[in-house]
Amino acid sequence: MIIALQIIQIILSITIVGLVLMQAKGSGLGSAFGDAGGVYRTRRGVEQILHQVTIGLAIVFCLLSLLSVVYLAY
Repeated sequence: MIIALQIIQIILSITIVGLVLMQAKGSGLGSAFGDAGGVYRTRRGVEQILHQVTIGLAIVFCLLSLLSVVYLAY
């Protein structure tokens, strides 16, 4: 059971990294220090779907992490 949880966590983590990298367009080093240099806009279409899927997978990853800790404790 614990091995299955670990494999699922590895797959989820790789997927989350890929999704985050697909979203990181147009953000240079200047934005890391507060200089966004752009206009605020809302996400639309595929960009919004990627954002929501990333949040959902991050929540699932956190829940699986808690589950594996609880499972290992007993």
